[in-house]
Amino acid sequence: MTGIHVAEVPQTRRWWARAAFVAIFCAAAVPLVAAGVLGTVALLLTGAGGVVVTVAGIYWFLISRGALRWFAIALAVIAPLVVLVLFIQAGLLLEVMIALALVLIAVVCARTALRERREGSMMTEYPAPAAQHPFLVMNPRSGGGKVVKFDLRRKAEELGAEVALLEGPGTVDVDALARDAVERGADLLGVAGGDGTQALVAGIAAEHNLPFLVISAGTRNHFALDLGLDREDPTGCLDALRDGVELHVDLGKINGRTFVNNSSFGVYAEVVQSPEYRDDKAATVLEMLPDLIKGDKGARLRAHVDGTTVDGPQAVLVSNGPYGGHDLAGLGRRTRLDRGVLGAVALSASSTREAVGLLRRATTRGLIQRTAAEVVVDADVPEIPVGVDGEALLLPTPVRCTIEPGALRVLVPRNRPGVPPAQPALDLVRLRELAWGHRDASSAKTAAAHG
Repeated sequence: MTGIHVAEVPQTRRWWARAAFVAIFCAAAVPLVAAGVLGTVALLLTGAGGVVVTVAGIYWFLISRGALRWFAIALAVIAPLVVLVLFIQAGLLLEVMIALALVLIAVVCARTALRERREGSMMTEYPAPAAQHPFLVMNPRSGGGKVVKFDLRRKAEELGAEVALLEGPGTVDVDALARDAVERGADLLGVAGGDGTQALVAGIAAEHNLPFLVISAGTRNHFALDLGLDREDPTGCLDALRDGVELHVDLGKINGRTFVNNSSFGVYAEVVQSPEYRDDKAATVLEMLPDLIKGDKGARLRAHVDGTTVDGPQAVLVSNGPYGGHDLAGLGRRTRLDRGVLGAVALSASSTREAVGLLRRATTRGLIQRTAAEVVVDADVPEIPVGVDGEALLLPTPVRCTIEPGALRVLVPRNRPGVPPAQPALDLVRLRELAWGHRDASSAKTAAAHG
């Protein structure tokens, strides 16, 4: 939920939010007061000019390519530095230092105000029976070669597991490998690889009510992180075979296919669909962003979120459980995976300016963010690109996403890092709501949609 009911806001959080705005006001006022009347006018013009140039630079960086893009980002970085130098040349070094300190105080106050109470974030642990015939699928190429680097195959076999490596020529049918293992008596399935492979085998484990072992040998391992596992030490995940507990977590379904993290439509799905995405994700996103943010590519979508219809969103993200309240891209963390609901985010920006505003969290116009039992995405074409746990797929429309509460028995080590509390984003809209207890029209509509 992005909207806030005033009565639900603790008074301390409201005062922290107000303190953040006061600190920002003082940070702007200190050099202006010290400069005098004539100096104030000059500093106001200088500061306003720096802000305009910086925002323009970010804007052109997002919608441009080639040399113009890099010139734009250089301009956005240099402009505030030039303003800082001009303030210092005006003899305001001490005032600038005080202003910067006040900005830091404002950031601390804002994060304190925006930090949600961490209530009931620990998932219930259940006793885990010892596996007699564990079967593990390992991808030696995943995560830059973590399977080989950490000698995972040998260590797993020493613990009594049968290991199948995904190597050699051709495409290995992971589904067939896992199902064959079940037929031969496997009483636990597991994967050392990326989230796409994790999701595929997790679906088979859930179908046969078998425990599932996640080994964090992929690149990003969002699923492992949200289970509280250590992404940097996949060996520790194997400890679950000798001293483990079970977590009963939800599974997402998209047109009958399992996903453990999220399914994305529109902008992000178009990026994932690019052949270059897997080799260089950041560069691919930057290359495609200008067309996508201006709406030059992709089918026109319609999203139906538990009775709410969103027509023409540029992006839709459906997640297995909601991400943090301010994560619009599925790149953050989920504090727990057993809430029994999907997370749904739909972004509709009619202009690049609105899109930038949403990315900066300076507005909620065009944002629908809520939980749901079902999300259906339709389009004006027979099939659309969908990113399912980072894998690029083409699925026939309409695409139906549902949730299966508690469907997967995940075996995890008894001793593991756990899920850290989420760090709040600097959301100006939410901070304003907290501070002054009112919402603009767009925020009110968003809150109403969240129910």
